[in-house]
Amino acid sequence: MGENAEFRKDPEGPVGLTSQEAALRLRKYGPNTLEEEHVSTLLRLLGYFWGPIPWMIEVAAVLSAVVQHWADFWIIVALLVFNAGVGFWQEYTAGNAVEALKKQLALKARALRDGRWQEIDAAGLVPGDIIRIRLGDVIPADVRILQGDYLSVDQSALTGESLPVTVREGDVAYSGTVAKQGEVVAEVVATGKDTRFGKTAHLVEQARTVSHFQKAVLTIGDYLIYLSLALVAVLLLQQMHRGAPWLDLVQFALILTVASIPVAMPAVLSMTMAVGAAALSRKKAIVTRLESIEEMASMDVLCSDKTGTLTQNRLTLGEVKVFRAANPQEVLVAAALASRPEDRDAIDQAVLDGLDEREALQKYHLSAFVPFDPVRKRTEATVQDEAGRAFQVAKGAPQVIMEMSALTAEERRQVQEAVDAFAAEGYRALGVARREVGEEQWIFLGVLSLFDPPQEDSAETIARAAAHGVRVKMVTGDNLAIAVQIARKLGLGENILPASRLPLDPKGGIGAGDHEAVEQADGFAEVFPEHKFAIVKLLQAGGHITGMTGDGVNDAPALKQADVGVAVSGATDAARAAADLVLTEPGLSVIISAIEEARRIFERMHAYAVYRISETIRIMFFVVGAMMAFDFYPITAIMIILLAFLNDVPIMTIAYDRTKAEPHPVRWQMHQVITVATAMGLVGVVGSFGMLLIAMDWLKLDVAQIQTYVFLKMAVAGHLVLFVGRTKGHFWERPWPAPIMIWSAAATKLAATLLAAYGFGLITPITWPEIALVWGYSIVSAVVTDLVKVEVYRHMRHEVRRHRHFLTRLARPLHAFGGRR
Repeated sequence: MGENAEFRKDPEGPVGLTSQEAALRLRKYGPNTLEEEHVSTLLRLLGYFWGPIPWMIEVAAVLSAVVQHWADFWIIVALLVFNAGVGFWQEYTAGNAVEALKKQLALKARALRDGRWQEIDAAGLVPGDIIRIRLGDVIPADVRILQGDYLSVDQSALTGESLPVTVREGDVAYSGTVAKQGEVVAEVVATGKDTRFGKTAHLVEQARTVSHFQKAVLTIGDYLIYLSLALVAVLLLQQMHRGAPWLDLVQFALILTVASIPVAMPAVLSMTMAVGAAALSRKKAIVTRLESIEEMASMDVLCSDKTGTLTQNRLTLGEVKVFRAANPQEVLVAAALASRPEDRDAIDQAVLDGLDEREALQKYHLSAFVPFDPVRKRTEATVQDEAGRAFQVAKGAPQVIMEMSALTAEERRQVQEAVDAFAAEGYRALGVARREVGEEQWIFLGVLSLFDPPQEDSAETIARAAAHGVRVKMVTGDNLAIAVQIARKLGLGENILPASRLPLDPKGGIGAGDHEAVEQADGFAEVFPEHKFAIVKLLQAGGHITGMTGDGVNDAPALKQADVGVAVSGATDAARAAADLVLTEPGLSVIISAIEEARRIFERMHAYAVYRISETIRIMFFVVGAMMAFDFYPITAIMIILLAFLNDVPIMTIAYDRTKAEPHPVRWQMHQVITVATAMGLVGVVGSFGMLLIAMDWLKLDVAQIQTYVFLKMAVAGHLVLFVGRTKGHFWERPWPAPIMIWSAAATKLAATLLAAYGFGLITPITWPEIALVWGYSIVSAVVTDLVKVEVYRHMRHEVRRHRHFLTRLARPLHAFGGRR
């Protein structure tokens, strides 16, 4: 098991290591991380020369060499190197972006170094380090328990055991497992590859799911590949029937196929996602799974924690209601003794700040402490006073403290009245009790009131969310009265559903009306972590893309079940590991900013899909149709390669485009994308044939000049299609394209124009008036394409509205019939 630590104890407890000792051991044992298999940069680069697409380009290059078309050969080789370089750079950049995000989420550990507790990166732990482990921590290394009553550990990630395992003093807890209850001090006995987790990690493969959006884009890619191959097969058969030289024909067919299928699609997809994730991290939201960006764009319901998200998690002490204590300060001292300042808990801090004199605590000695957990809902401490008398104090949920205490029925009624009165004003209540060691019954000392004010921007952010088509539902463990009061202040509404009305069928059954009640609720009160899971399931059963915020270890199942799991600022390691989005700043406004950014990313990918389909249709149908109709190559192989060069550069910049965030959740509508892209592509095909006929019948150009003419038209019009396809409105409307997109397109258009004018020994030049005609025709064609696109979108929106209206009219008599029954 790699238990290579040396124990160091003294009567006062563990001492820990010095920084110098830790540094020496770090050199000896290595960092506390698992070794990752790193592929060398050279091998990754060479990988871009291996695969179906590179093979097609390589065969085309060999055929060019065989027929001694050396200009074609060198340009094809240049295309191969260019594609490999661009793909490698995009993957490298995206990989670096993801690694940078992972570093921001690195696990931390509380270690005893140089005689004081300090927070360090878990990667810096070494055997012999003394660390503190508490509820919600992912245990960062194999450890032996030194102090503390017990630790309940979830080992399911390591052993598959569904029930938590209890470890006590002297037992070993393993790296990668999660603390579910308790708090202990432990010594690190093994790190990194020497841990139990490290030894078995090579047996574990993480399942990677493909998002709906990725599936849609990959479907588009397959569709374009099959369409291209079918048209190329028709072209080959027809041209071979006409007796065309087969070597030239095969070379041309290969290059045409490469130019038509979406070679750059994986690079564009990963780059767009990575750039978007980097933008989100600047807005204090770290994406742990890039594919979740699509679900974020589609989310229409967000269940938000109250404490720390809708409120400031900055509790302020209010009135103290005294019961069996002598005065309010006695209640506060007892509550303070049941707190631990170093944990920096918000409730503990409010209690400590409420003391008249903190020095009063110095005459007491803490001998045992049981921390808060979501099941027991209280903290307990065993304390000795100056005279050596031992007693216990507890603070927690009033209902829990009441059950522990010896109260008459009248006293119970008075306590409940005090709790309800505090709740009506939006205050949380905290019960405080004490008992002498050896006695059974607790003495109920009093009730503290605590107020957590709303975040200053919460009400405004909730209104912003509603404007974006996202309904925010509050989730809180507070009682119903407090929840209603806070919801009213935030403008959420007053239909708060108590958790007792939620179905918790162990078989996961959901009643017919259950999800309707949850859908209509403005929030949920008296919620335990298991209720969060049920809320998510019920909302998903109603067809909603659901987001859920959480911070505790018991929130992890709900975060995993949600379409978008959000770990809020200050969340436990376990919650962050389960979440898709980790917030590094408190408040709800960060999530709304993330939703806006996710929708912009979605629009960029939508624009790419529309452009790619329409461009393939335009090139393939025109080239194949022209060759079959007029029996000559309307564009040469070398020109197709040059077009691929000129088109790839602006396409890569789409990841940085300025896009408008849709005011409502966006879903992938494949029918709409294919319809719009096909309409745009067919307009391009008609325009290209029109241009070809002008060159043949009006300008009377020879074949070589016609090919240059067509090349320039396809280069200029192709870039304009990119700008037309990026919006659902007219391309001249805001938001305008990003400067990098404009300049990259301008540079490549200029290169194509100069090439058409001077040839440079690669193509036959044409005159400047002919170039001006191509430009004018392409701009007019782009405007026509844009008008068709806008009209198709308008028609499809009208059809959707008409369909919804029909369903609404159909639903009315069905509801009426159901009501009569």
